[in-house]
Amino acid sequence: MSATTENVRVSFKGEYDFGVDDKRRIQIPAKWRPAEGTVLSVHVWKAEGQKHPCLLVLPPATARKLEEKLEGMAFSDPKAEALRRLLGADCDDLTLDSAGRICLPEKLAGKANISKKAVLVGLFDRFQIWHPEHYTDTQVSDAVLRSDAIKLV
Repeated sequence: MSATTENVRVSFKGEYDFGVDDKRRIQIPAKWRPAEGTVLSVHVWKAEGQKHPCLLVLPPATARKLEEKLEGMAFSDPKAEALRRLLGADCDDLTLDSAGRICLPEKLAGKANISKKAVLVGLFDRFQIWHPEHYTDTQVSDAVLRSDAIKLV
């Protein structure tokens, strides 16, 4: 990837419903698509208090920040080693095809229960891919946290 494409920032905003085909390919919204050849890092993600896992998709700059943080943790720290194993085992690097789709690896799609339909949710510097019913559950949890979450701004 050239320095030019690496420095282009895509902002992931909005919510999109897409079908997932039999090969586990899912469309990425046109305005979310990074430059051709960009590698997206996809992780199974279940944050504290999150009822269901989703897929967390990181563009190169955000993935690099995460990896640098992990690399800066002590090898002798058992929690850091557990975190590296947890994140490292359930991730993959994906590239968009010419039609603007990514192909979700079977293992990752299975862990997030994504099969026929998915909801893509923008988080500004990254996005999530959810099973539709699991995302609905998460919206209920988010509504409970809304007033405290808004205070973070």
